[in-house]
Amino acid sequence: MRIAIVTETWPPEINGVALTVQSLAQGLAALGHSIEIVRPRQDDDAAATIGGLDHLPMPGAALPRYPGLRFGLPAHRRLRSRWMSQRPDVLYIATEGPLGLTALGAARRLRIPVGTGFHTRFDDYARHYGLGFLTPIVYAYLRRFHNRADATVVPTQELAEFLEANRFRNVRLLRRAVDTKLFHPGQRDDGLRREWDLGENDLAVIYVGRIAPEKNLDLAVDAFRAIKAQHPDARFVLVGDGPARKTLKAAHPDFIFAGVRRGTDLARHYASGDLFLFASLSETFGNVTLEALASGVPVVAYDYGAAREHMRAGDVGACISLNDRAGFIEAAVTLANDAPRRRRLRESARAAVAGLDPASVATCFAELLGDLAARRAA
Repeated sequence: MRIAIVTETWPPEINGVALTVQSLAQGLAALGHSIEIVRPRQDDDAAATIGGLDHLPMPGAALPRYPGLRFGLPAHRRLRSRWMSQRPDVLYIATEGPLGLTALGAARRLRIPVGTGFHTRFDDYARHYGLGFLTPIVYAYLRRFHNRADATVVPTQELAEFLEANRFRNVRLLRRAVDTKLFHPGQRDDGLRREWDLGENDLAVIYVGRIAPEKNLDLAVDAFRAIKAQHPDARFVLVGDGPARKTLKAAHPDFIFAGVRRGTDLARHYASGDLFLFASLSETFGNVTLEALASGVPVVAYDYGAAREHMRAGDVGACISLNDRAGFIEAAVTLANDAPRRRRLRESARAAVAGLDPASVATCFAELLGDLAARRAA
């Protein structure tokens, strides 16, 4: 098939949506499909085009309060002209911004089958940035956007049921993948741990992700402080960047801010940790949970998204009831105090995600898109 993928975020930008969409696109290309990536033009556009895919860079603008991230500007006329001359068999829209909205409109005018991805809870994000009064408006927009498509793709059964209960139509499930060859316990690096001033038996508590208000980092900080009260040599390592980094760094000069890491370097940081704290309550999934588990690192997270899908079935850390702040801190301290259990969990954590390889997920995605194309043709 010829498949057009519209996304307003793409590597080298670092976030779950960009990396998930890139993995899906590369997986589809490996299966022999022709892939067109429609995305905003980036500052380092040469780096963004690596991967052998057909890129169509579009005008964009910087995302307020998020340096390095962009959103696409409306492009209905250009997309309609492009797809009239080079018509895709099916379209996948990963983001609901201005570029995604005009792509959806162009696809409907041209009767191109289209699936959309529900990757980000923008309705939830509004309240974290002092715009809670907009939450109902944002949610109504998301529902109208996705209901104009032939299918809305989600990563968990829990999210599918939530959206269906709230009048989203044609919701389809597509499991997320994790690169278990890259993220592996064998990436553990004693030299990196020495840079963190940690000995072999000292405790590295790690967080990977955006350093931003919607990630509920205040709770992760409180959990670490409770751990440090009993383990004075413990270190908290935060990998990533975001609008809250400067404030957090000023308030906690003993924390290690490792910045943005990619590829093998990121895998080293994961595997060199002993306990992963993920306190966020605003995820549609939480890719970092899978990456930590694949790296053999026990996870403390709330019981939804990736944690509910992949942590309930085995002993791989702690799944905490939503909004149970005290329970989250208690679970973190309990795991920190039990080194033998953490060592046992390195194997069971990895086993929990061993079957989520990108190739099988790409095959399922191709079948889903093929079904949309066949239904529209019929």
